[in-house]
Amino acid sequence: MKKIYLLLIVTFLVAGCTLNREPETSLADPNFWKSEKDLRGACNRLYIDLPGFSHDKRSDELVGPNQDVVSSGNRSVPGTSGDWTDPYKKIAICNNIIVKGEITPVSEEARNRWIAEARFFRAYHYFDLVKKYGDVPLILKVFGNTTDPDIKRARDPRETVIQQCYTDLEFALQWLPKIDALKSESDWGRVSQSAALGMIVRIGLYEGTHSKYHQTTGGDYKAHLKRAIDAAETMIYTEKKHDLYTDFQKLFYFDGEGSQNKESVFVKIYGPNGAGTITHNNSRGLENTAAITRSMLDNFLYSDGLPREKSPLAKHPEVRYNDVLENRDPRLAMTIYAAGEEAYKGTYKPFKTDDQAHGYGYPIKKGFMLDQWSTNSKETVDKIIIRYAEILISYAEALYEYNGSISDQKLDETINYVRQRVGFNIKLTNAFVQSNNLDMLKEIRRERMVEFIDEGLHYNDIIRWKTAEEVLPKAVLGLLYNSEDTPVKENELGGRLTDKNGYYKGDKLYDEGNIFVIEEAGSRSFDPKRDYLYPIPSYEIGTSGGNIKQNPYWGNEN
Repeated sequence: MKKIYLLLIVTFLVAGCTLNREPETSLADPNFWKSEKDLRGACNRLYIDLPGFSHDKRSDELVGPNQDVVSSGNRSVPGTSGDWTDPYKKIAICNNIIVKGEITPVSEEARNRWIAEARFFRAYHYFDLVKKYGDVPLILKVFGNTTDPDIKRARDPRETVIQQCYTDLEFALQWLPKIDALKSESDWGRVSQSAALGMIVRIGLYEGTHSKYHQTTGGDYKAHLKRAIDAAETMIYTEKKHDLYTDFQKLFYFDGEGSQNKESVFVKIYGPNGAGTITHNNSRGLENTAAITRSMLDNFLYSDGLPREKSPLAKHPEVRYNDVLENRDPRLAMTIYAAGEEAYKGTYKPFKTDDQAHGYGYPIKKGFMLDQWSTNSKETVDKIIIRYAEILISYAEALYEYNGSISDQKLDETINYVRQRVGFNIKLTNAFVQSNNLDMLKEIRRERMVEFIDEGLHYNDIIRWKTAEEVLPKAVLGLLYNSEDTPVKENELGGRLTDKNGYYKGDKLYDEGNIFVIEEAGSRSFDPKRDYLYPIPSYEIGTSGGNIKQNPYWGNEN
């Protein structure tokens, strides 16, 4: 059942300006900002601007029919970019609500409840900017004229911006309703205290580990991690509003929608609203734009709890496509299609590119709905932005990064609890790690990678872990080839298979033969001095009067 709260507020709403654009004038309407209804209506606009479904190919997680400019290292400085302007447009809307809300003649409680929504979203969008650009101009006001000096404001330190995010989220935490007060058709999907806590967990873990591994100045990595830990503990042990949905497969279907799904912390709603129907094309996109790489698939453990390089259950050599699915973490079979399984256009056959444009990678099963695929990109299943499993796994990671250790009890309450949901009952314990010569941090990170495939987290993870320089320049590997699995002939594959010893063009790429090389290492690069940050668009630098400086090694000055 779909919700209707997303009433579009039309033309009067939101002509806010970006950083160096025209002044805001259109919201000076004296007939608006007079009631709580006006404040609620203004906040509705914030939800429509949430990012929708996408398949992020910036990392080593997914591959598409064409090389991604980020993961391949083929970026250049753009003239303009929505990565910069879109968040600032949304921040301008938030600022307008915050400023105008202060003068709206309603009670303090009513005023702050809606200002809290705007401040939540302001933090959300500033965090998006910081992840990409690092230092960014921090704008907390509405521009009244084109002479305001802040229109050409220089970049503020990322720590300053992140601290403002925390301040906004703490305000939101104080004034937003609890999530179980938002069960009605008109309210489900609005941000809650849970969403604010979830964002603090996400930001604290990101900034804590980013500061730790990049050794950035200006911030205390442990202080960020402590924020993540405290927020997670509030959710897990104090508030107790959330739990895992029982069925991992159906979590991403209509079955997992609505307030009955306690795993949902922050959701984007699709379907009918007051202005029409908002839709997406997630299932169509799975067919046409994204597939999973072999390196990501290899993160799935075997049923003995060991990784591929250590488990005696791993089949060497693999002969048939489906060998990769034998004796694995049950989530693997819920994430990719097996050969012979009904998929996008009938029975899945590896390498059959007329069935999928990305036919050399592993086809994504997770979240695919055939009845939605047939809607021709008018899909309406909701998108989960933050779910409780992320809180649990982030909590485990933050604890380990903060303390250098984690107890078996905490592992049971987090990692092992998530595994239990899918019937993967091999526990991660300190003794298991020690006896099998594993690395606890690596295993916690592995759990995050397999649980959240194609949920938009992995690129940001390899950036904060500072591992992008290791994984992105490598060749991208895909499917195992066996002529009995596919109608495609070996001579149709352009000689892009590893030999029986895993070599390709003289380089050892893998320990198996007949693995398809999707992208050669020579076509990929990553400069650790430059590529951990996005280049700032030249237009923003030019119109700032020189106040905004380019990120290191993206400009001629470096």
